[in-house]
Amino acid sequence: MKIWIDILTPKQLVFAEPIIERLGKKHKILRTSRDYDEVSKLAKVRRFSLVNVGKHGGGSNLGKLESSVSRMQRLTKKIKTFKPEMVISFCSPEAARISFGLGIKHIAFCDAPHAEAVMKLTLPLIQKLLIPSFIPKKEFAKFGISERDIIPYKAIDGYVTIKRKAKDKKTPFKKNNKKNILIRMEEEEAAYTSRSSKIIPIIKKIIEEFENENIVILGRYTDQISNLRKVVGNKVKVTKMEFDGKNILENTDVFVGSGGTMTVESALLGIPTISYSAAPNVNENYLAKRHIVIIETEPQKVANNIKKMLENTNKDYRRRAKKILSEMEDPIQKLDKLIRNL
Repeated sequence: MKIWIDILTPKQLVFAEPIIERLGKKHKILRTSRDYDEVSKLAKVRRFSLVNVGKHGGGSNLGKLESSVSRMQRLTKKIKTFKPEMVISFCSPEAARISFGLGIKHIAFCDAPHAEAVMKLTLPLIQKLLIPSFIPKKEFAKFGISERDIIPYKAIDGYVTIKRKAKDKKTPFKKNNKKNILIRMEEEEAAYTSRSSKIIPIIKKIIEEFENENIVILGRYTDQISNLRKVVGNKVKVTKMEFDGKNILENTDVFVGSGGTMTVESALLGIPTISYSAAPNVNENYLAKRHIVIIETEPQKVANNIKKMLENTNKDYRRRAKKILSEMEDPIQKLDKLIRNL
């Protein structure tokens, strides 16, 4: 069988890796993406080949629309030539529209019902949706897919992504005996973000109270990083994500994230993790209830939590994370079964 997989974000790339490894033994796979800096750099680090078609649309609605329309036109020609019998995506709007238009069955994964624009553009057009079981089906069904076409799996997506082996041992941290504090900037250009930054006051407080430790800030976009450097000067290291995320996290003592993929992975690796909840979502709430993520937006309280985390060992975090992971199942097995049934 020929299968087309569309990969749009770094998280989707590392989630797709084991899918492609497993399905590639029996099927011919076309893996596409778009020109998007973070994905391109991660693909290079992971030695993961992609066919780039189109580009990221940036932060404006017009930019997103024009990029999506252009990408669909170019992808349609490629997909007509490849002639896949199945499409797999992580709710790619372009893959949903093309598969619907060409009459190709489409299976999607999603753990982000808060991404309303993407949900509206994809869910009414696909055949089956795989979701973590802790998210109620109704959270997705309200966007136009029948609950009978939603298949839950007992896992959080980080269960899949943290299993990857780090392929790049570089980290942005200085080699010394200081503690490593890693801060991840929020996704400013996603359609679901409010653009009201919570992180700048938090960063200033962390620098003020932990200036003697190794503080690294992982930015996302050139403008974001440039503006951030004007705020923090040379007090801390500000860098793009040019590393293997798992390797960085394994060398981190405390992680402060926006609630996205790295927040989930950090928590599941047993690293003391704080989320400043830039885009509140079900994943961080689930992990907070399981006591492996602390959600906090008040700068002084964030600093107080970091202090406690640095003073204590992280054995409790690792123990709780290990227990949570032991309760989960591999969603790729459900995908494999679903493909056979379809």
